[in-house]
Amino acid sequence: MATHSLLTLLKKYNLRPRKGLGQNFLADPFHLSKIIEAAELTPSDTVLEIGPGPGTLTRLLVEAAGQVIAIEIDPNMVNLLKNELGHLPNLTIIQANILQTQIDTLFPTQPPTPNLQPPISNLQSPSINLKSKIQNPKSYKVVANLPYYITSAVMRHVLETTPQPERLVVTVQKEVAQRIVAKPGKMSILAVSVQFYGQPKLAHRIPAGAFYPPPKVDSAVVRVDTYPQPPIAVTDVDRFFKIVKAGFGQKRKQLKNSLVAGLGKPAAEIIIALEQAGINPTRRAETLSLEEWGQLTDAL
Repeated sequence: MATHSLLTLLKKYNLRPRKGLGQNFLADPFHLSKIIEAAELTPSDTVLEIGPGPGTLTRLLVEAAGQVIAIEIDPNMVNLLKNELGHLPNLTIIQANILQTQIDTLFPTQPPTPNLQPPISNLQSPSINLKSKIQNPKSYKVVANLPYYITSAVMRHVLETTPQPERLVVTVQKEVAQRIVAKPGKMSILAVSVQFYGQPKLAHRIPAGAFYPPPKVDSAVVRVDTYPQPPIAVTDVDRFFKIVKAGFGQKRKQLKNSLVAGLGKPAAEIIIALEQAGINPTRRAETLSLEEWGQLTDAL
């Protein structure tokens, strides 16, 4: 769907992108195809699409995947999707906030009962049982054009859920994409959070002009292939992330000072733990590798 087709569609429903919801719709066929390519979809795949908007990407997802579950917060876009794509038998639409949705409720444990539901569901509550519509997948993939302001929150929410997706393909602000794939020296809480659960890579770059309306910055497609088990052995994940958060709590501060302030422990105790982990107390949080954060967690 080219931009002029998108404009025609929005005009048909008297809709405009809502800035408050971070709605910048990708309509360029070339860049949409690159997202599908990065996801490597097959007819046996189940896809969770977050924020489908007017369905420019949804149309391609339902062609490539076995079933697509699209979660959209905007009721006006849900109405558009129902009217335009409601005839597609492998598409389910849920009106909900992804951050308030228990993702495991989307994948029931029982197989579907055929012909009991219409081809599309407009659900106000994410906890409604969908087992008559959606088949329980062995795994699923997440594909999304994420609003910039909730990128980090959505990625953490999805990666920390059970069942965990086998792959995420997300379109995010280019600067955020670079933070996600960063190496030690330029690490951030976001990088640690994503890389703890999967291996990210930059799959494609998208110029701002490919969106309507164009955002102020370029975007990038990030693919994250999740691990069956975290790459480091951590007995208490919450404790691990509490320490990481403390370490990044004071930018440009030495690690020992950030940890003292963030954890409320005596400086001597922090220094001993850092030395036990083989980490110089004067280093900064952005220089630590995932393995070093794991060693520090053990030491503390």
